[in-house]
Amino acid sequence: MREISTEVIKETVKDLFIKINYDIGEDVLAALKEGLEKEESETGRAILEQILENDKIAATERIAMCQDTGFSIIFVKLGQDVRITGGDFNEAINQGVREAYQEGYLRKSVVDDPLFDRKNTKDNTPAIIYVEMVPGDKIHIEVTAKGGGSENMSAMKMLTPSQGEQGVRDFVIGTVSNAGPNPCPPIIVGVGIGGTIEKCALLAKKATLRKLGEHNPDPRYAQLEKDLLEEINKLGIGPGGLGGRVTALAVNIEHFPAHIASLPVVVNICCHAARHGEAVI
Repeated sequence: MREISTEVIKETVKDLFIKINYDIGEDVLAALKEGLEKEESETGRAILEQILENDKIAATERIAMCQDTGFSIIFVKLGQDVRITGGDFNEAINQGVREAYQEGYLRKSVVDDPLFDRKNTKDNTPAIIYVEMVPGDKIHIEVTAKGGGSENMSAMKMLTPSQGEQGVRDFVIGTVSNAGPNPCPPIIVGVGIGGTIEKCALLAKKATLRKLGEHNPDPRYAQLEKDLLEEINKLGIGPGGLGGRVTALAVNIEHFPAHIASLPVVVNICCHAARHGEAVI
């Protein structure tokens, strides 16, 4: 049994959230540069150049790359041979978020009641925490800061099995088309297929965290990812929604077994400020 203190967990979470708001991932940076080479629209190219310059300034000046610094979401793989010491595990994560958003001068974007009071909690908590028990004596922590503009353009639909692959294609492309410029393209499109309604939504969220350039290991789903990306980039929405060929940087699909009567699909859209990072302790 290996002991890991809540102080270490808190510090890890804090460091991750500060880092992801300042530093764009290498995979996203490479995808943006590739998009700049492919973009045919002069306006689209100018916007991509501005995005790349913005990301450079954020990293150099240590300031947030976007004013919307997101809702804090944490995925934890907790080794079953780990003993957590020094306090409450969930509170340690939330304290890490509090300190990150205070020390990193990040905007606090969480309201306490979604419908009535809508008062800002002033520290970007509570975070959304998912814990999965796994073999081993380590803790794998993956975080993302999800902005409201792109999250608002996400959608779910309970298809029937008879609607099949074409139904999935139509829904994904239709969701992106309806979103238009609102999620700040170029975007990353996470797609969840299967499971139940809540499992499918979680699959779609996790799909947005996959490194760009990596495809689903199942060749059928990998081909579907490539086909959907091509079709989405034919929509003409383009960078910033002002026209062009680079509407999306990637389409990532995750799937899970489903009920014989169901074919749930969720599309979770992420903007080009794809803030996610991970650490193992």
